[in-house]
Amino acid sequence: MLNDLILKNRSYRSFDRSRKISKEELMLVMDMARKIPSARNLQALKYRLCYTDEDCAKLFPLTSWAGALRPLVLPPKGHEPTSYIIICTDSDISSTEKNRFLGVDIGIAAQTIMLAATERGLGGCMLGAFSAEKVKEALDIDEKYIPSLILALGKPDEEIVLHDADEIEAPYFRDEDGTHHVPKRKLEDIII
Repeated sequence: MLNDLILKNRSYRSFDRSRKISKEELMLVMDMARKIPSARNLQALKYRLCYTDEDCAKLFPLTSWAGALRPLVLPPKGHEPTSYIIICTDSDISSTEKNRFLGVDIGIAAQTIMLAATERGLGGCMLGAFSAEKVKEALDIDEKYIPSLILALGKPDEEIVLHDADEIEAPYFRDEDGTHHVPKRKLEDIII
């Protein structure tokens, strides 16, 4: 069961815009995220939910997608995510200078959120290519919250295929039919 979720939890870059995600649905996902482990149990992560067309329109142009596939522009026009969760660090509680495990907390939160979304038939992409200051300004986020990672969410409308690779020549690629391919190292190649 977990294996199935992990296989479905890919980095999607094209979404069915007719499937909106409500605040209530995001709150169900966030209720799972609030229960995750946290270094020293500081619980320094806070979340800005974006689910309205207005917020999504403000945030989308501030993100950068699939740099390894340039000049291809993703998501395709009309296939943008229908919601986002911005994972922020509450600087009143902790910072990377004070807590070297904060990045671990962000990773645990992101993966938990993505798996919870996948379980609901959704998909997404974790985005680190953005200006925290521009995001804060566009969405009127308080100065004490530092955007660390953006999770773009929606109903995926693309196919992603995993396959074993002897050598990783490209991190991922699209074939002539638009299918997204993700090479993965073989199990025996990752055990030392």
